[in-house]
Amino acid sequence: MKRRKFDPVLSYTRLRLLQILMATLLVYFLITSFETPKTGWNSGEESDASFELFSDSSLPREELTEAPSRPTDGPPLRDSRGSPRQTPERRMRESKRVSGLVFEEKKTQFDGNVSKADEVFGLHKAAVEAWRVGKKLWAEIESGKIELDKTENRSDPCPHSFSLSGSEFHARNRVMVIPCGLTLWSHVTVVGTPRWAHPEYDPKIAVVKDGGEAVMVSQFMMELQGLKNVEGEDPPRILHFNPRLKGDWSNKPVIEQNTCYRMQWGSALRCEGWQSRADGETVDGLVKCEKWIRDDDDHSEESKAIWWLNRLIGRTKKVTIDWPYPFVEGRMFVLTLSAGLEGYHINVDGRHVTSFPYRTGFVLEDATGLFVNGDVDVHSVYAASLPTSHPSFAPQMHLEMVTKWKAPPLPYGHVELFIGILSAGNHFAERMAVRKSWMQHKSVKSSRVVARFFVALVRTLPAKYIMKCDDDTFVRVDAVLKEARKARKHRSLYIGNLNYHHKPLRYGKWAVTYEEWPEEDYPTYANGPGYIVSSDVAKFILSEFEKNKLRLFKMEDVSMGMWVEQFNDSRSVEYVHSLKFCQHGCIENYYTAHYQSPRQMICMWGKLQHNGKPQCCNMR
Repeated sequence: MKRRKFDPVLSYTRLRLLQILMATLLVYFLITSFETPKTGWNSGEESDASFELFSDSSLPREELTEAPSRPTDGPPLRDSRGSPRQTPERRMRESKRVSGLVFEEKKTQFDGNVSKADEVFGLHKAAVEAWRVGKKLWAEIESGKIELDKTENRSDPCPHSFSLSGSEFHARNRVMVIPCGLTLWSHVTVVGTPRWAHPEYDPKIAVVKDGGEAVMVSQFMMELQGLKNVEGEDPPRILHFNPRLKGDWSNKPVIEQNTCYRMQWGSALRCEGWQSRADGETVDGLVKCEKWIRDDDDHSEESKAIWWLNRLIGRTKKVTIDWPYPFVEGRMFVLTLSAGLEGYHINVDGRHVTSFPYRTGFVLEDATGLFVNGDVDVHSVYAASLPTSHPSFAPQMHLEMVTKWKAPPLPYGHVELFIGILSAGNHFAERMAVRKSWMQHKSVKSSRVVARFFVALVRTLPAKYIMKCDDDTFVRVDAVLKEARKARKHRSLYIGNLNYHHKPLRYGKWAVTYEEWPEEDYPTYANGPGYIVSSDVAKFILSEFEKNKLRLFKMEDVSMGMWVEQFNDSRSVEYVHSLKFCQHGCIENYYTAHYQSPRQMICMWGKLQHNGKPQCCNMR
């Protein structure tokens, strides 16, 4: 993948910086989003939050470590239909490190209670450092000191076919880039040799046999990946093909296939040597799994008595050929992956082995890379029948810039719900999918509900409820409004998929140190892909920030739970828990659905419009 010339300036530990800046962005949104009245608010009267919106209503011109899941079970304080209960009392330790970020050119220190640079909380330091680097970089770009490579915007050539030798493929980190993706009847051929089995000592995989002998493993994977993903995110696995020569928990050779989008795996298709039923679901007329010889197959379909009877009456016996498992240690294979009308077909040494149906949200043009890894030596890779034009220049791409996808102008009166959508600058496809799907809801089009991405500053707007979601979250606007209206009048609200008594992870990818979070439990908090707070809660957060009393944390959803708990000490908050604010994927009758690809968004909106009821498009 190409990198911009100025990328080294930003080559800090990006994952760490991303986690830290997420919380800063949320606070920044609240600071610039709310206009605090100069007089104190009356807790007995219902009032709306007046806030500054971030908007990108004018369309831009261009645009396997699994994360541990957070437990959702626990004593619900109020479910979707139950009566409200108060959150259990718990007191958090007072933090002397408070907010006070003021980004001014002449300021060399933070405003607030902390004066010494070595005492400034790491979040503040990282936020200001990022601001300073960005400001300096922008100034150098404007002055001409840094010239952007204008050729980067040109499309890569789209060859009809090309090949790589084994050494070339290995030199490219075992990835073959397919610039313009695949099209109907495209095919990719891989020539390789499986390596001999080796003892596996990884505790996540290895199973020690009786007598202390380690399990022997020989497996590899071939993946079609979407390489044009956002930097820092795992590329989507459009097809994951995983032969396990020594088997897995079944102790028999197996081939497993699947898809994965943003670390969310679908339902695996396993081929274990038994042929799929011909009268079942097929792919372009081919069965999903072919039969191969198994050592536990006793060929008992036909007894000797039936065989003699058929011979006496002159019935001819149908000749069948049993093939072995297609991959053998130390023996070269020729694997061909082809794209059909209904799915992918895989042939090994000229024989059909398996077919995998296309899944909603994954299309041929997205398959821009082939990745092969594991216990296999690749000798050559050849791709042919590829598209010769870049999909970016297809006519429909120009239609996406029409004004019909612009958000309606901001109203001058009150709105019932404001939805802030957290997005990255290069998530153009995700934003277009949101515009074309649930942002077309009549409540949004009529400006009774306002939805905006966090990009540009606009004027103030009063709202009764404020919702935060991600750009890969599909929102049922009517269901979310109905859920918010269930609450009693003049009640402070915090609505979402709540986590109770969740403990910080001290090890692994999402580890939180005791320095970052000294308490043993997090406060009750709603999962980040979609939650709602009432306007008085939002006003309180802004007020505390201005008083330098707002504690910041790198996880924005935990931060919100912490701030709501702090507000709950002075005024009762109604916690509303619903699993229908789905954290992982999509469920039946969802309110929000997370980890939805752009095409899944369009599919879900279509089902909602045509069928009149919420249906998932994740094909799991």
